[in-house]
Amino acid sequence: MTHKTVREWGRVPVGDDGFTRAEANALLAAARAHRMSGPEGSDILRDHYRHLTAQQAVGVIAAPGCSLEILPKIDPEGSEENAGTVRARLVHMLDVALGLDLSSGETTAMAHGAESLLDIFIALFADRLLSEARRGLPQQYRAREEDLGALRGKLDVVRQFTALAVRPDRLACRFDALDPDVALMQVMKACVVFLARHARASGTQRKLAELRFLLSDVTDVPLRLLPWNSVRIDRTSQRWRALLSLARLLLGKRWQQTHADAQAPDGLTLLFPMNDLFERYVAVQLRRALADTDLEVVLQGGGEHALGEWIEGKVCAGSSYPTRPDILIRLAGRVAMVIDTKWKNPNMGIGQSDIYQMMAYARLYRCEHLVLLYPTVSTELPPYSQGLSGGTERLDIASVPLGKSEKHVIDSLRGLIAL
Repeated sequence: MTHKTVREWGRVPVGDDGFTRAEANALLAAARAHRMSGPEGSDILRDHYRHLTAQQAVGVIAAPGCSLEILPKIDPEGSEENAGTVRARLVHMLDVALGLDLSSGETTAMAHGAESLLDIFIALFADRLLSEARRGLPQQYRAREEDLGALRGKLDVVRQFTALAVRPDRLACRFDALDPDVALMQVMKACVVFLARHARASGTQRKLAELRFLLSDVTDVPLRLLPWNSVRIDRTSQRWRALLSLARLLLGKRWQQTHADAQAPDGLTLLFPMNDLFERYVAVQLRRALADTDLEVVLQGGGEHALGEWIEGKVCAGSSYPTRPDILIRLAGRVAMVIDTKWKNPNMGIGQSDIYQMMAYARLYRCEHLVLLYPTVSTELPPYSQGLSGGTERLDIASVPLGKSEKHVIDSLRGLIAL
């Protein structure tokens, strides 16, 4: 199997020392089938015949016989970081943004030893599910009818004296029995069966085989028919919540997509738009940083409209062109700060369109404090402030130090709000 790793905006060769043309076409087909691919199918991968160019989506594209891992890169001009370090940082961001409840030490070790991001998540899922399955599967009572040698539950009198009239050794029984064939376990088994086709590490393959044996009493359900809406996590099944989040991630119920139809039964496209991931990561860390305050963090809130009917002498009430700022900080129902996250290197210059966007937010949300927030790795960008022309509003240019500890990130965000 051919496997390659590339960074955002990077190139991977087609031909010598790269994918064959057939493999490149298979990867391109998988990328184009994804919902993030865009109208021209080139928002994930672009074909230049002699090479493929990755865009601003990270993760893994797998097709029969080949796979491509795309890792994030904040600074296109900066030096290459170790792939394990980048994977560990990405897994941490996904853990925070999606609430996967992963152990940081566990994922860091896996990230440095795995060949790709997909290997990390398959190994994590197999380890977690095997641990929980050995503790016991969640079950629920189901009504059953069986012909037994001894009475269990109630006797089905009608069946006993008709169908079993000549079988005095059998009793028609009706009873309730605990059964592990519930919606949650059907999702888990489908995930095990699907991932077994993509696991490359022999240890992970053995764990998935053991899981298939432990789940042998659970019905095999096709991916497209999985009963997601019937899955219930209650007080007795809280320990399965993180596993359900992992299954949703791997089976395409988040931002990702699996191709498990008749035409592409073995394909998998596990991709994350870095702009969205960074925005969610910042929002979650902000909620942690401000948990002991009266400030409220709102993700993709707002909804104020930019244009409306003009009536002379009256304030316009917007009715078209709605806006969705990335993050709003509210205090007692009032917007105290608007934060717009940008997954790019701030040292490459602030976009003019970004400034115009923040000026519009200042007007629409009557907000005096605005922030453009960027990621950094090795060095934190010292925040600095600018004023918006013609008004008193303040625009801060700041960064989130992704290369630092989680405590440092939270402290940095708390300091940003206090500026």
